[in-house]
Amino acid sequence: MATRVLILGAAGRDFHNFNVCYRDRPEWEVVAFTATQIPNIAGRRYPPELAGALYPEGIPIYPEERLVELIKTLGVDQVVFAYSDVSHEHVMHLASAALAEGTDFVLLGPRRTMLHSAKPVVSVGAVRTGAGKSPTTRRIAEIVRSAGWRLVVIRHPMPYGDIAAQACQRFASLDDLDRHQCTLEEREEYEPHLRRGTVVYSGVDYERILRAAEAEADVILWDGGNNDLPFLRPDFHIVVADPHRAGHERSYHPGEANLRMADLVVVSKVDTAPPEATRAVRASVAALNPRAVIVEAALYIVAEDGQLAAGQRALVIEDGPTLTHGEMPYGAGVLAARSAGAVPVDPRPWAAESIRAVYRQYPHLGAVLPAMGYGDTQLADLAATIAQTPCDVVVCATPVDLRRLITIRQPVVRVGYELRERPPDALIGPVVDAVRGALERRLERPR
Repeated sequence: MATRVLILGAAGRDFHNFNVCYRDRPEWEVVAFTATQIPNIAGRRYPPELAGALYPEGIPIYPEERLVELIKTLGVDQVVFAYSDVSHEHVMHLASAALAEGTDFVLLGPRRTMLHSAKPVVSVGAVRTGAGKSPTTRRIAEIVRSAGWRLVVIRHPMPYGDIAAQACQRFASLDDLDRHQCTLEEREEYEPHLRRGTVVYSGVDYERILRAAEAEADVILWDGGNNDLPFLRPDFHIVVADPHRAGHERSYHPGEANLRMADLVVVSKVDTAPPEATRAVRASVAALNPRAVIVEAALYIVAEDGQLAAGQRALVIEDGPTLTHGEMPYGAGVLAARSAGAVPVDPRPWAAESIRAVYRQYPHLGAVLPAMGYGDTQLADLAATIAQTPCDVVVCATPVDLRRLITIRQPVVRVGYELRERPPDALIGPVVDAVRGALERRLERPR
C-alpha cells in the first residue's frame, strides 16, 4: 500500500519537494498540502497538469491550522515539513503534534531535492528574511556580468496566482510582469533584476525552468527566497547573515543549515549594527562553519524621485515579507526618514480591512506600512490606507515603483538598499574564481 503523505508548505518548497520526490511515484500518495504565511493559498488545489497522472483531480490545499484533524481524517502516515523562515521551536511544535498522532515527521534534505545543472550555479541565500539577500544577489549579478559571462537568474518560487499557468515563467522586461499578472510581492523580487537587464526565470516546475534557463546562460544565479535552501546544487553558495538579529543564524530553520553549507558568508548591515553584534555573528559563523569565507558589507541607502526634509510627516512603506515573517520592525524607509529628520506617521488608525488583519497577525509592527499585495483586494486596501493616512510625503522602500500599480496622490520618495562590501570589491575574487573553477570542471568531465 502507498504511504500517505501530508506536505506542510507555503506555496514554494512544498510544491518543489512534491515534484522531485513524489510525483509519478505510486509508492507514495500525497493526500494534501497545507498552507501558511501566504494568504489566498489554502482552499485551492495543486493542479493536475503539474501533479501528474496519479492525481487526475489535483491535490487539495488546506490551512495548516487543521494539521491534527487532517492527520486523522486522511489517514496520514508521514508529515513532510517544507517551508522556511520559522524558528526551530516552531518546527518542533509541529513535529510534536504529528508525532503525537503516530505519524512520521520528515525534513527532506538537499541530496534528494537539489537539481543538477549543466552550467555553473552561484546561489545566494540567507539566515533570515530581510538580511540583505536581494542587494547581495544584485551585486553578485553585477560581478558575473562584468566578467563577461551571460547570466540568468532563477528565483525561488512565488506562485500566488494561477499555479498551472506559472509552471515556467520567463521575465525579460517590465511588460512581462504585467503579462504574467504578477503580484506586488513577485514584482519586488523580479523588477530590480529586469531594470538591470537580467533575465529572470521562476515558477513551479524547476526541472523545466532550469533546462530553459541553461539554454541562454553561461552562469545560473539562484536567488533564494526567505532563508530557504537552494533548489539547485550550487558550485558556490553565498549566505547572508544579519547582525541586527544576532543569534538568529543559530535558531531559525533552515537558516542554520544554510549557514553550515555556505562557502562564503556576507555579514551585512555592518554600517548600522552595533559592533558587538557583528562580532557575535562572526563568532557564530566560525563555530558553525569554520571553512566559510566571511565578507562584511554595508547596505547603503539610495534615494530616487525626490528628497526628504526635516519636519515632514512621512508615511513609510517597507518591504512586506521583511516586516511580517521576517520579524523586522523597520527597514530602509525608516532609516532614510530618520536620517533626514522626517517624522514617521503611524498608519494603523487609517488601515483598510486586510491591512488591519496584517497588523493583528504581526503585533511587532509599529509606525510603518508593510507593502502587502498578494491579491487585488489586498492591493486595493494598501492603496486606500495610503490615501487615508495624513502625511506630507510617502517614503516607498519596496523595490517596486508602486505608482505603476496603484494611484498615490502624495509626493513619493523611493529609497532602497545597495550592497557595498568592506574592503571594496572583496566579493569579486571569490565569485569569479568559483565560476572559473566550475566551468573548468565541466570541461574536464567526459562526454
